[in-house]
Amino acid sequence: MAVPGMDIVAAQRWQQRSAATSPWLHEEVASRMAERLKWFREPPASWMHWEPVNGGLLAHQQLRALWPDAPCHVASLRLPQALQATREAKGAIWNPLSWRRSSGPQAADASTRVRMLWANMVLHTEAQPQALLRRWNAHIETDGFLMFSCLGPDSLRELRAVYAQQGWPAPSHAFTDMHDWGDMLVHGGFAEPVMDMERITLSYSGAEPLLAELRSLGRNLHAHRFPACRSRLWRERLCEAIEAGLPRAPDGRLLLTFEIIYGHAFKPVPRVPMKPSATVAVEDMRTMLRGRKA
Repeated sequence: MAVPGMDIVAAQRWQQRSAATSPWLHEEVASRMAERLKWFREPPASWMHWEPVNGGLLAHQQLRALWPDAPCHVASLRLPQALQATREAKGAIWNPLSWRRSSGPQAADASTRVRMLWANMVLHTEAQPQALLRRWNAHIETDGFLMFSCLGPDSLRELRAVYAQQGWPAPSHAFTDMHDWGDMLVHGGFAEPVMDMERITLSYSGAEPLLAELRSLGRNLHAHRFPACRSRLWRERLCEAIEAGLPRAPDGRLLLTFEIIYGHAFKPVPRVPMKPSATVAVEDMRTMLRGRKA
């Protein structure tokens, strides 16, 4: 099921764009999400980074340093670019301990299974998130876990108010509430979802740098956004409306709120549905039997 009010074609085009650097805000969110890893008693024996360029290349390096011996896989709609961006330079020092380690992550395919899937700032641009959650679940081993973050409904609330005052269509599609994400995780085959959120307020010296930052973070994916190109005169009017309508810090800088949702959930042992007859995959059956013996 698609996200209400989101343009599916526009969302797909945004996800398939070519990018070589990660947005600053995404890197900041990734570093905060990484702090939550201390909640887990054991480090993952393997992991997958979903869309690493969008999610944060600095964060990718941080996780690789945290688990140097854990095999890493990369999944991306632009896989060659993602593999190149995450490729690591080989050390100049002769060290036999590093021989087993490759110079970068491996490409993920449909059969790849890992203990942890890391997806930073991805879900809010996905037009069919429930289908994506099922794909993530299929990549995670039993008792493995998912860690993700995305924008929440309070994001851009000041800018939405400015657009509403001017009678313009919304500046972005509506973002999903964290409680709804928890429900979708359960429907997607996950268990024990844990959700939390925080609000990050960024300040800007003016409307132009604010718009430049928003352009690096995404596009307006609302299905009812203005369908044609805007004029230079309209952009000037937009900047004037932002300068006049957004709240300001004591030093005069413009303020804009981003609600960040963090979530993690585990993949439980599969259960056989209670029917007169049922079909179970061989891998799932082995997992169920191992769990019963334990």
